[in-house]
Amino acid sequence: MLYYAAVFLVIALIAAVFGFGGIAAGAAGIAKILFIIFIVGFVVSLVMGLMRR
Repeated sequence: MLYYAAVFLVIALIAAVFGFGGIAAGAAGIAKILFIIFIVGFVVSLVMGLMRR
C-alpha cells in the first residue's frame, strides 16, 4: 500500500511540473485537477498504509 502512495506522489509531481511550469500551458487546468486528485489519492493511500501497521 505504501508503494501505491509513492506512485501517486510521483504522478502528482509530474502533473504539477507539466501543468504549472508552462511546458503545457494549454493543459494547465487539466493538470491542476489531476494534481489534486493524485495528491488526495496519495494521502488516502498513505493513511491506509500507516493504519494497517
